[in-house]
Amino acid sequence: MKRPIIILFLLLAFGLKAQSVSFLQFEDEELYEAPNTPKTNYSSRTAFIKNLEGLNNRALVKFMAKKGVTEKLIKQANEFYDKMWYAEAARVFDIVLEKSEAQHSINLLSRAGDSHYYSGNMERAYKWYHELYETFKSEISEDRFFKYTHVLKGTGRYRRAAKLTKLYRQKRDGTGLGEEGRVNAERDVPQLVEIKNVAINSKYSDFSPMFHNESEVVFASSLDSSFLTTRKYRWNNQPFLDLYVAKADEDGVDLSGAKKFSNKINTKYHEASVAFSPDQTIIYFTRNNYGKKLKRGKNGINHLKIYRSELVDGEWTKAVELPFNSENHSNGHPSVSPDGKKLYFVSDRPGGFGGTDVYVVDILENGGYSDPLNLGRTVNTSKKEMFPYITKDALYFSSDRTMGLGGLDIYKSDVVEGVFSVGINLGEPINSNRDDFSYIIDEGGEKGYFASNRKGGKGDDDIYSFKNILNLNAISGIIEDEADGTIIPDAEVFLFDKDEVRVAQTRTQPDGSFVFKNLRPVSRYTVKTVKKGYFDSTSEIRTKNNERVSFTQPMKRLEEIIAEDEGVLKLEVETIYFDFDKFNIKPRSAQELDKLVAVMTEYPKMVIKIESHTDAIGTRAYNKYLSDKRAKSTRDYLVANGIEAERIQSANGYGEEQLLNNCRDGTRCSRDKHRQNRRSEFIIVEM
Repeated sequence: MKRPIIILFLLLAFGLKAQSVSFLQFEDEELYEAPNTPKTNYSSRTAFIKNLEGLNNRALVKFMAKKGVTEKLIKQANEFYDKMWYAEAARVFDIVLEKSEAQHSINLLSRAGDSHYYSGNMERAYKWYHELYETFKSEISEDRFFKYTHVLKGTGRYRRAAKLTKLYRQKRDGTGLGEEGRVNAERDVPQLVEIKNVAINSKYSDFSPMFHNESEVVFASSLDSSFLTTRKYRWNNQPFLDLYVAKADEDGVDLSGAKKFSNKINTKYHEASVAFSPDQTIIYFTRNNYGKKLKRGKNGINHLKIYRSELVDGEWTKAVELPFNSENHSNGHPSVSPDGKKLYFVSDRPGGFGGTDVYVVDILENGGYSDPLNLGRTVNTSKKEMFPYITKDALYFSSDRTMGLGGLDIYKSDVVEGVFSVGINLGEPINSNRDDFSYIIDEGGEKGYFASNRKGGKGDDDIYSFKNILNLNAISGIIEDEADGTIIPDAEVFLFDKDEVRVAQTRTQPDGSFVFKNLRPVSRYTVKTVKKGYFDSTSEIRTKNNERVSFTQPMKRLEEIIAEDEGVLKLEVETIYFDFDKFNIKPRSAQELDKLVAVMTEYPKMVIKIESHTDAIGTRAYNKYLSDKRAKSTRDYLVANGIEAERIQSANGYGEEQLLNNCRDGTRCSRDKHRQNRRSEFIIVEM
C-alpha cells in the first residue's frame, strides 16, 4: 500500500527499529521519538539528495568516488529508514547501490527493498529483494522472504512466487503445506462484478469507505484541502489523513462532491477507518493517541486508538477513547454489527495469533464494553488480518496471508450463531496482485465499495465501487462408464482453476450429472472425477462468455487393465518405455505406473512380478544389467507410492532375450523399432 495505510493498517509490528512498528502506526518525526535520537535537519538533507539526483551519470559517479561520500550517504539512508521516511530512504539507497562501489550487503539490500516495499514501488522492491534472495538465499529472514513473495505476485511473477513458497514450506515443516495453505487453499467462486474507479479519488491515498445515512459515504484521504499549509507525513511525503464525506449517485456506483467530514472529528494528525451505529448517531473511528498533545507508549511509539463521538443537535461531540485502548499497543478499524450490539476491530495486542488479529467486544446497554475476544484461528492466522466489516451473516476482512493473489486480499467468513467459518478468498476481480482492502457491501449483497492500489488507478490507493451482476458462467457434465455408457452416480467431482487451486467440489446426482456455477468467463478450469473402482478422470474445460458449457466425462474401470494372455494374467497399461541407455522413470511412464498403484490399492491381495527388457543395441551382458536396473527402478517407484514391497514378488531384467520384433544384433532397424523392445511388463501372481 502506498501508504499512510501501511503504517496505519498493515499492523506491521514496528517498534524502535523499522521492522517492528505496529500495523496501525502512522509514524512520523512527530509521532515517533526514539530515546536519545537527535533531530535531523530534514529539509537541508533532502535538498542535498535532490541535487545529487540532478547530476548526470558521469558527474554522479565522479562525486560518489570521493572519499567518505558513500559512507555518509549510507548513514543518511539509515537515518531516514529508522525514522520510517521510506520514500526518502529509497532514493538514497538506490544512489548508493547503483552509483557507488559499496558492497551489496544483506543489510543494505534488505533496507533498500523494504524502503521501496513500504513506499509502494513494487518493481524497485523486486530489484533489491531479488538480488537479496539470489545472493543470501540461506540467510534471508522469514519476514524478508515473505515480502519477496508478495513483491513477486505484485509484479505478476506468480509462478516463481508459488514455486518459492512451496519450497520454503517443504524446508520449514516437511509437508509442503503450512498453516495458511491448509486453511485458505480454496478461493470463493466469484460473481460477475462491474468495478468502477470512483470520481472522488485523488493522486493521494483514498480508502476505508463506509456507508453513512442513506446516500453518503465517509472515507479517509490524505488529500490536503488546506489553502495555506500542507502538513506532510514523511512515510510517503503525503499530507496526514482526514475523514471526508461524499455523495453516492442513485445507482451507488460513483461518488462525488467530497468535503471534510467534521472539524470536531478531524485533527492535525491522522483520522481514518470509521463505523456508525445503526441509527447513525454514534461514530467510531481510528486516530493517533492524541489529547492536547501526542501521547507515547513505553517504547516511544504513538499508538492508534479507537474513539467514539455522538451526534447531538446536528453536531458531533468531542471524541472520547474507548476503555479497552492502551498506551502500549494499537486498536483500529472499527465495524459495528447491524443490530448495534457488537463492535469488531483490529489490534496488535499481546496474545494474538499473528501481527494483527480481529477482535470483538459487546456494546453494553450502560454504554460500557465487554473484554475483547479474539475471533480465533478460522479468521486469524500468523500473518495480518485487518479492515473487518461485519454483516448479518458474514465477516469480510483483508489479510496478507499466503495463497493470496497479491499483497492484501479480501476474504469472507460466514457466521452462524456467532461461529465463524474459515475465511475464503473472494478471488478476481475484487482481488488483484496488489493490495485490496476495506471492503463494504450493502444489505442486499449486491453492491458496495473497496480500496486498492492496483495498476490503472488515479493515485496511491483508490476507492472502487462494485456491483454484482447475474453470472451464467457454469460447467455441467455427465459422468459415465467408458465401457458401456452407464451413468455413474455419487462420484466426487473437483474443480481446479488455472493455478491448480481447488475452487469447488460436488458429487454427481443419481442421473450422473453435476454442475459448477458462478465461474469466471473465458477461463481455463480442470474437472477431476474420483470414484471407487475407477481410474481418476481429468478434463480441461474453458468457460465461455456468460453461458454454460456442458460435456461428458468417461471413467475407466480399474479391472479393465487386468487381461489374460495365453493363460497368464497381466496388468495391461501403455508400455513403460525408457530412454536409450537410461533406467529413470519418465513422466509419461509415471502416469501409467500410477494406474498400477490404483489397481493394486483396489485389490490389496494382488501380488505381481516385474519383467524388464532392452533392445539389442550393445552387449548382451550390459543389456542384462541395464534391464535389471530398469525393473528395480520400476519396483522402487511402486513402493515409493504406497505399494508394500512384499507384494512385488520379483523385479528382474531379461536384457535382449525376449525381443518383440526381429531387431537382433546385426539387423538394421529404425529408432522406433528398437524403442519397442525397451519395456517393462507386469504379471499377476496372486489376486
